[in-house]
Amino acid sequence: MSRIHDLSERLQRALAEHQRLHDPGREPANASRWLQPLRAWQAARLEDSFGRFLRDAHRHDAARFFLDDLYGDRDFSRRDADIARVMPMMQALLPRPMLETLADAIEVGALTQSLDLRVAHALDRIAPRRRALDTALYARAYTGTAPPAERERQIELIGRVGHGLGRALRTTGVSTLLKLARGPARAAGLGELQAFLERGVSAFSRIGNVGAFVDEIVRDEREVMGRLYADDPDPFRPPVR
Repeated sequence: MSRIHDLSERLQRALAEHQRLHDPGREPANASRWLQPLRAWQAARLEDSFGRFLRDAHRHDAARFFLDDLYGDRDFSRRDADIARVMPMMQALLPRPMLETLADAIEVGALTQSLDLRVAHALDRIAPRRRALDTALYARAYTGTAPPAERERQIELIGRVGHGLGRALRTTGVSTLLKLARGPARAAGLGELQAFLERGVSAFSRIGNVGAFVDEIVRDEREVMGRLYADDPDPFRPPVR
């Protein structure tokens, strides 16, 4: 029972932090003119970095899930509001690995928002007249607003979501449970949450070795992070494998 209680508290904390960080009244940096250009620039960079995954028929959908549902510049507030509404029911119906994966997804969303707000605020300060980002300006704001440990935590959480979905696929009945829940979830206005779970499970079901795929993404992003903090002039170059 204590483990369930701990998970419930973690979900509640993650949701509260996520909501706080997206509230312009509590986080004025949400109004930064740099925030949307920053997100678009990061999304384009990731799309380029994920090129080899996107060109692979077996890994394409899983790569798209990472880009659109974990790293992307989408507004996840509807999905997370769904989770808040049905948290008690989910604890009774979903297996613990899936609940832990949802908690990781919300936590990484909150951390990413926090980091993005700090970078946008820094860009307001150091580049008030600039109209476009480039690698050098991004690197300056990226490294000046968070210690490596926070960026490492972001990458770790993204890896945990990927591995969690892989574990969920091995849990008997998860796919069937999601299919059975589709109609009731939509009728209850929980379409965003249902779609998120279905996209993740469907995308990862096409990969033979989910762990190897997720580990490759985590390794690549750690290398990028290391180059950024080391002032490498070409931090986003393709990895040599």
